[in-house]
Amino acid sequence: MEKVGEILMNLDWSPLIISLKTGAVATVLAFFGGIYAARKVVRAKPGIKAVMDGILTLPMVLPPTVAGFFLLLLFSTRRPVGACLYDTFNIKVIQSWAGCVIAATVIAFPLMYRNARAAFEQIDVNLIYAARTLGMSEWKIFWKVVMPTAGPGVAAGTILTFARAMGEYGATSMLAGNIPGKTGTISQKIAMVIQDGDYLTAGVWVGIVVALAFGIVCVMNLIIGKQMKHVKRW
Repeated sequence: MEKVGEILMNLDWSPLIISLKTGAVATVLAFFGGIYAARKVVRAKPGIKAVMDGILTLPMVLPPTVAGFFLLLLFSTRRPVGACLYDTFNIKVIQSWAGCVIAATVIAFPLMYRNARAAFEQIDVNLIYAARTLGMSEWKIFWKVVMPTAGPGVAAGTILTFARAMGEYGATSMLAGNIPGKTGTISQKIAMVIQDGDYLTAGVWVGIVVALAFGIVCVMNLIIGKQMKHVKRW
């Protein structure tokens, strides 16, 4: 225990801070993008829905390194998109914190999208018809009727998205690299420490990650539980 305490006293907390910042920003981006995409897919025709759903879910079923490879090709300064960003706006995604955010957003996005879509599909359409008869605009119906009704599913998707974005490793490593204090996330730190053979420090980091994950799951259950108080239990 003394060694663990000594490790904690001398621990560089930058990987945890970078992971939390990356997870927070990626969650915000995935939240709005996922809700928008879910709304469009739910209202689309069956054929278009199948194609769009496949494309939007693809990052979840592909290995993260494959997604990272495509992102690397897209944002490389030798490619049109990456070159345009760098020449026009002086934005370099490769080996930068922006790369961490983009990689985490892409990988975590399907969790937000699929949870939001499932929640939207379970809404009683009669509620929407009733709101229309009362003269509410589609925008108000979405935020005043659809979103509150789909609240538990959207909340679950948001929390799971944050957890996934915070723990992303494969795509982040390929796109942003592992620069200490800049792009080195907690997942990358654990891998590095294990490669160095320092299993005790790796165990401390793993304990921190497990505690965070447990806290996130507890928060998710509390939020969903409060939103579903009106549901009768069997």
